[in-house]
Amino acid sequence: MLKKGNVRSNQVLLFARNFLKNPRAVGSIIPSSPFLIRSMLAQVRWPEARVLVEYGPGTGSVTREILANMAPDATLISIEMNEEFVRNLTQRFPDPRLRVVRDSAANVRDVLRRYGFESADYILSSLPFANMPVSLRGQILWETSQAIGPSGALVLYQYSPRLESTLGPIFEHVDRDLVLRNFPPALCYRCSR
Repeated sequence: MLKKGNVRSNQVLLFARNFLKNPRAVGSIIPSSPFLIRSMLAQVRWPEARVLVEYGPGTGSVTREILANMAPDATLISIEMNEEFVRNLTQRFPDPRLRVVRDSAANVRDVLRRYGFESADYILSSLPFANMPVSLRGQILWETSQAIGPSGALVLYQYSPRLESTLGPIFEHVDRDLVLRNFPPALCYRCSR
């Protein structure tokens, strides 16, 4: 059995290796810090969250904490494009509440329907939007706005404030916090209609 430190080291190595293969798609050489994850997850009203979607789970540092906080009858759909990350997540988290899907976040509504849901209560994103083509970024954010329920929210982080000008026209309410205890420091956003 692997010790917790060995598992963490293996996940960091897997993350770094995939960053070196495709830095624009992964966005950072190391996974999110516990401080950034806590800031993101503090935006979720857990008693009401039954359908959650995660974009870009990578090696699962945020996934692990979502599963630890969500209700026994909730569902988490993690959408990931990287095949190696998908295999790792499926093996690492044999939780029946988790569905790992190899797809694009631009197809979020189709993915939700595939599992019998019309909308999500929360969508949590670790995607590096600043590295995406403008058209893809806009498509994902628009699809996300249509996929969250009336009282739902998109929670995401970015390393640059450049995304704010795109979030404002799509979401009625956009709040942000600066998380300094992360490398690099990050902006955590909560967006709702």
